[in-house]
Parts: sequence; C-alpha cells; structure tokens
Amino acid sequence: MSMHKFDFRKLIIAVVACEAVGYVGALFTAPAVSTWYAGLNKPVFAPPDFIFGPVWIALYFLMGLGLYIVWYKGIENVDTRRAIALFAFQLSLNLLWTGIFFGAKDIGLAFAEIIALWIVVVLTIVEFGRISRKPAALMFPYLAWVSFATFLNYAFWLMNG
Repeated sequence: MSMHKFDFRKLIIAVVACEAVGYVGALFTAPAVSTWYAGLNKPVFAPPDFIFGPVWIALYFLMGLGLYIVWYKGIENVDTRRAIALFAFQLSLNLLWTGIFFGAKDIGLAFAEIIALWIVVVLTIVEFGRISRKPAALMFPYLAWVSFATFLNYAFWLMNG
C-alpha cells in the first residue's frame, strides 16, 4: 500500500465495525459475568475476568486492520468479496457465541458453535492470505485466542454439565 492511497475513512469504518461487535457482545457479557459466570466452576487456567475486555479490544482492532487491508485491495475483486464475506460470517459467529454462552447460558451449544467459529476463522485467514499475507497475519492472534477459548469452553462444559 502506498501512503498516497491510504484511505483513513475505510480504516475507521473497518476498525469501528469490529469494535462495535465487541460492544454488542459486551451487552450480553457484562450482566452475566458478576452473576451466572461468577458461579460457574472454572478450570485453573481460566484467566481473571479483567483480562477479557482488553484482549478483545486489541483483537477486534487487529481484525479491523486486517479487514481494511483486504477491503483496500478493491471490493470489485471476487477474491476480496469472498474474503470479506467470510470475515463478516466469522464476526457474526463470534457475536453469536457470546449470545449463546453469556446470554442463553448454554455452555454445550456454545462449545459446538465455537468449533464452527474456529473453522470459519481458519477459512478467513486462508482467504485473507490469498490477497495479502499482512491481513492473514493480523488474524493469527485472534485464531490463537479462539483456540484457547474453545479449550476453555470445553473445560467449562465438562465442569458445569
């Protein structure tokens, strides 16, 4: 990307869209953390509650940067449209998981859903990588966190039936 073609508006839209998903997810999460979630049996490797907010803010920011790089390549390109569609799908699955786990309080269904999320994140990384390695690389911290969250969700399911 040459600097003279940098599109600040697209960057802001991409980052804010991702952060907005986090904000909507927090509407499900916040009420449940001090009540339902606090009463769950937790595995020893469960991070303290205060870690989740900053981690997700950073991850949504990185995802937004990746989205911007892909979008910048041109929406008229079929590969770009496919990559953005997969990205949007994984982002919707991300929000759905939050609603299932914290909103519906269904740990088992959330576990099944997060496996689907993990698969779509991997597919998104592959599609991003076809366009540029940079946006694919920006998605790896998110994949690592979703991988950890999958394992954590499984442990919660085993420990809380």
